[in-house]
Amino acid sequence: MKVTVDPIGCRAHGLCADLLPEVVRLDEWGYPIVASGPVPPGLVAEARRAAAACPALALRLRKD
Repeated sequence: MKVTVDPIGCRAHGLCADLLPEVVRLDEWGYPIVASGPVPPGLVAEARRAAAACPALALRLRKD
């Protein structure tokens, strides 16, 4: 499973980095930068929670 961000839909709320700091960090303007590679198996539930909590629905999970 991989985390992606819709850069057009993102509104830089930063909730994704709060909920999933192991995979998402914020740039200087507050927009998410997602780590490359798959989500570690132990973080899949947190990744799903972060994607569901995104107010702009810009954070997405994709199966590899």
